Amino acid sequence: MTTVNAHGIALGIESFGDGDAPLVLLAGGTTMLSWPDALCERLAAGGRRVVRYDLRDSGESTTTYPQAPAYTLRDLAADAAALVDVLGGGPAHLAGIGVGGMVAQVAALDHPGAFSALTLVGTRPVAPGPPDDDLPDHDKATMSRLFARPMPDWTDREEVARFVAAGADILGDDPVAAHATAARIWDRTPGTAPPVQMANQLGMVFAALDCTPRWRERLPEIEVPALVVHGRRNRFFPVGNGEAIAREIPGARLLVLREAATAIPDTEVGEVTEAMLALG
Repeated sequence: MTTVNAHGIALGIESFGDGDAPLVLLAGGTTMLSWPDALCERLAAGGRRVVRYDLRDSGESTTTYPQAPAYTLRDLAADAAALVDVLGGGPAHLAGIGVGGMVAQVAALDHPGAFSALTLVGTRPVAPGPPDDDLPDHDKATMSRLFARPMPDWTDREEVARFVAAGADILGDDPVAAHATAARIWDRTPGTAPPVQMANQLGMVFAALDCTPRWRERLPEIEVPALVVHGRRNRFFPVGNGEAIAREIPGARLLVLREAATAIPDTEVGEVTEAMLALG
């Protein structure tokens, strides 16, 4: 892992595979560890140069004050395009997961020349907040359980990992895998202040982010091959969100993972990798 400077912003990255191979850029959601190691390794074994990166205010990337970010969703999209330019080898296959999927959609629309393909995992076509009437919102019972829990002591690595694992269990993800990932994220978080920890562990910076203007109506403008991956058991962004994206991007393929929720489980890594490699 290292950092690179993309138009004045430090972005934490990790690279896999041959540096001369076609580039696949994985936007974190919010940290790069949202993307499983096994998926990165399999993509690299399939002849790709894989670079996963942290969004701003997470991991090794520029961290300021996540409760009041002085940047917008469009700035995060510009980061992705600038990163392709710095890394070389573009246009790149851009993939985003969760909130990173929102970044990827806007990046593909605002910077079409930077990207040759698009993969969107477990995301939706509108910003945080109330969704459009035709899109399913967060499962209310699940959200109630998630937010009824007291926050952990953010200075305690094990307590934070247990808190995240319990939340993963509520969401339908693997709590053991979530515990391990949360511990790794804690190790990479630049400080234990609650806003910084919540930006890294929970992606809460997005709640304060300016995500205007809307982009859903522009999805038919996307001309590159697109893959939409969504967990059938996703209670945070129910599968209807992925179905809507796949309908509205011309020619997009929809891959529904029957046993997945918000994360890509180890059992589904092979199928997702194969679909991404087929895309380009």
